[in-house]
Amino acid sequence: MHRETEVRVLIVSERNKCSPAPKSLWKRVPVCVCLAGLSILVTALSLPSCVVGSTDLTMAEGHTLISVDYEIFGKVQGVFFRKYTQAEGKKLGLVGWVQNTDQGTVQGQVQGPTVQVRVMQEWLKTKGSPKSRIDKAKFHNERVIAKLEHRDFQIVK
Repeated sequence: MHRETEVRVLIVSERNKCSPAPKSLWKRVPVCVCLAGLSILVTALSLPSCVVGSTDLTMAEGHTLISVDYEIFGKVQGVFFRKYTQAEGKKLGLVGWVQNTDQGTVQGQVQGPTVQVRVMQEWLKTKGSPKSRIDKAKFHNERVIAKLEHRDFQIVK
C-alpha cells in the first residue's frame, strides 16, 4: 500500500521572500518521496544560505562558491541535453554555460554554492534530458571562487 500526501510549493521572490504557490502547482506524491525531500530541506536550511537570489554573491556573504568544469559522454547531442542542462542549472540558481563538442560530447562549466553544484553534478551524471543516454561524466578544474564569473546559464553554440 502506497500512502500519498499533498506537497505545497513555496515561491521565492527575487527579494528572498517566500509565498505560497497557486494550488495548481501543488502535487500529490508518495510519502517516502516527501520524507526524502524533507531530509534534503532540513540539510539545506542548516546551511548559512539555502537560496541563491543574486548573481553578485561573494564568499564574504557566507557562501562557499565553487566552479566546476564538466564533460558528458554518451548520447547527449540531438536530444535537447543543452536545453535541459540550462533549465536545471537555472532551477538550482546556478550560472555557467553548456555547449556541444566536435567529439559528440557536451561540455560546460557550472558555478554557485557547493550544495547546489553537487546536485547539478548528480543530475548531469544520472539524469540529463529525457532522450539522452549518459555513459560517463567527467568533472575537473574544481575551485573555490570569491564571486560568480557568469551572470546566468548560457547555451553556447
